Amino acid sequence: MLKLSNLDLKQTISIFLGLVIFILIIIFGELDAKNPLVTYTFAVAILMAFWWITEAIPLAITSLLPVVLFPLLGVMNGKDVSSTYFNHVIFLFIGGFIVALAMQKWNLHKRIALKILLFTGVSPGRILLGFMLATSFLSMWISNTATTMMMIPILISIISKLEETIGKKEISKYSIGLMLGVAYSASIGGIATLVGTPPNLSFSRIFQIMFPQAPEISFANWFFFALPVSIIFFVVVWIFLYYRFNPGKDKWKAVSSDSIKDQYKELGKVTYEEKIIFIDFIALAVLWLTRSDIVIGNFTVPGWSNIFADASYINDGTVAIAMSILLFLIPSKSGKGKSLMDWKTTAKLPWHIVLLFGGGFALASGFKESGLSLWFGEQLSWIVYLHPILIIAIIAFMMTFMTELTSNTATTEMLLPVLAGLSISTQINPLLFMLPATLSASMAFMLPVATPPNAIIFGTNRIRIIDMARTGLILNLIGVIIITLATYFIGQYIFDIDVNVFPEWAVF
Repeated sequence: MLKLSNLDLKQTISIFLGLVIFILIIIFGELDAKNPLVTYTFAVAILMAFWWITEAIPLAITSLLPVVLFPLLGVMNGKDVSSTYFNHVIFLFIGGFIVALAMQKWNLHKRIALKILLFTGVSPGRILLGFMLATSFLSMWISNTATTMMMIPILISIISKLEETIGKKEISKYSIGLMLGVAYSASIGGIATLVGTPPNLSFSRIFQIMFPQAPEISFANWFFFALPVSIIFFVVVWIFLYYRFNPGKDKWKAVSSDSIKDQYKELGKVTYEEKIIFIDFIALAVLWLTRSDIVIGNFTVPGWSNIFADASYINDGTVAIAMSILLFLIPSKSGKGKSLMDWKTTAKLPWHIVLLFGGGFALASGFKESGLSLWFGEQLSWIVYLHPILIIAIIAFMMTFMTELTSNTATTEMLLPVLAGLSISTQINPLLFMLPATLSASMAFMLPVATPPNAIIFGTNRIRIIDMARTGLILNLIGVIIITLATYFIGQYIFDIDVNVFPEWAVF
């Protein structure tokens, strides 16, 4: 008889339980007697959430369930469901990731990181600041996972050098701070741009699905909203980690920057390929930031897309793909007939994330088409009696601690449609609910399973869960406060939110 391993048994039980719950809801559930589609969509959402949380089957495969179940249950036309899996947000992700892969292929990311460390210096506070700056900046453009994976070898080499110079015991506490600094700054930097972390892109698309008449959430206005949040949180985390894990002057001997210089010298001179990719990278960032009009109070800086016949035809995905295609057209000097990018490198794209995005977008469409988002909103309509700032704080707190145990992308895609429906029922601007939920999805610092950066540093066996949990709990609570205040004050200004007025574009 075939014996199942513990892992196989757990997956089998999760698959079976998920299906049982799904069937029971379909047969016995009646959320809305007049509209059975509400119950059917809820059943699909519960099944997807259960399999996402338990990882009964790969996350990407779970994300494909709407393609089958929505047409069978009469929630959406199969053609309409399928079209949600590929859109301009997906191309924004693909284009941005191709440029990131090009940076990694030619070691440009490593050169940027080491250069920042050389700039900051080698005192305890400066080394921590250098690693956090490098990680945070890179994670604005490269995936948090890739950034952390790239930084860990550099970090371990520096820690090893410190252990040789100062002593393993003396530096053990400080090394934990460095590890946490890299993991946390990857998440903090990622929230600053739409491409920095998957929940941001999920928000951009789901917001458009739920409110097609709403003003576009462009790369620029997200950047101007989220960058201050990222900077404030970065400074808070740096100060907190420095004072919590500072080895003390009596233990810190003179440390040379030679180790960092040696690693930088090993990279050799800046190559032609690195220069061209850096130019492409800078151009991409500038084009993203200046594509649409930048409104500052009564002053407007027109975007470059206005020079074309119809500016609305051009989006951030258009720009990302255009700049990534260039890398396949520009020849490399290191090999004849080779370009800066090739398909072999591009094949490293995380296609499972693309499908995860698509599943979230399909689910959001199902929530809207079936009326489930409005049903949820009606059940939570009592929240209208609370002050908006308290509502934001509750959402931020709930999302922060939920994503400690679940996929932040999957959780974002599950809850954003619900929050959209809640905003309609309470007649409160949807952005006041959806913005804090999106930011908070990336601000889970307590457990290794919360985010890939946390898992990566835990995998080095140089840090204990208790160290992460104690530090992360405090930072989680600080994050809730920062996100709440930023949404209420900065968000109102950047996104033209009036807490007392329900926008016309949000009326179904």
